[in-house]
Amino acid sequence: MGKGPGLYSDIGKKARDLLYKDYQGDHKFTFTTYTSNGVAITSTGIKKGELLLADVSTQLKNKNITTDVKVDTNSNLFTTVTVDEPAPGLKTIFSFIVPDQKSGKVELQYQHEYAGISTSIGLTANPLVNFSGVVGNNCLSVGTDLSFDTASGNFTKLNAGLNFTHSDLIASLTLNDKGDTLNASYYHIVSPLTNTAVGAELTHSFSSNENTLTIGTQHALDPLTMVKAHVNNYGRASALIQHEWRPKSLFTISGEVDTRAIEKSAKVGLAVALKP
Repeated sequence: MGKGPGLYSDIGKKARDLLYKDYQGDHKFTFTTYTSNGVAITSTGIKKGELLLADVSTQLKNKNITTDVKVDTNSNLFTTVTVDEPAPGLKTIFSFIVPDQKSGKVELQYQHEYAGISTSIGLTANPLVNFSGVVGNNCLSVGTDLSFDTASGNFTKLNAGLNFTHSDLIASLTLNDKGDTLNASYYHIVSPLTNTAVGAELTHSFSSNENTLTIGTQHALDPLTMVKAHVNNYGRASALIQHEWRPKSLFTISGEVDTRAIEKSAKVGLAVALKP
């Protein structure tokens, strides 16, 4: 891990990535090329049942400024400008969507040895204000994540979290949905040599009194091939295999089956990412 507690979004991230990242229920194809002056152009196509979605994005880096522009099939233009470290530890992000006139937002992130802060405000007359902060170090940290709607005068989000990190394990506890959902997660590195790890996440809803338990694991068959699997207490089991057949080019196939309704067809997903 890096120095300092990181941002609030980092709480529980290792367990979430192990349990859910790269699982694909659709067919996705991504192709990236680079122009002679260093501009990255990425084309993405996703097939969701009978629906086909596509977008084209470009990324331009100039010193510490990165500009990302993306156009989707609905002719929406997404633009994000990131200024990295205009001052030590600071990052500034400006984003907007055309033609949505209410989408403009400015975000500031600051990371310190003992704190991580992220705050954003919408560029409207009655903006939504977001704030998240973490204090601690790279072993133990506590934080909160808030959203305030200035139009209604109400908090739309009120979360809190705790994160503990040891040499080979990470344990996290978060209280979300204004105190209605309690989430506990655990991530443990079994073998660094084979990138073998196990993880678990338990979610309890106080309003419905329902519990969701998900456990999973990952293991590198070789330096270029990773397998992952997870299952929850509702009987849904998923697995994937991901192979890096050339540098930064990945082929991933995943599947999900409902063990309580085994007669139903399994969901199979495919993702191909090509980079030169």
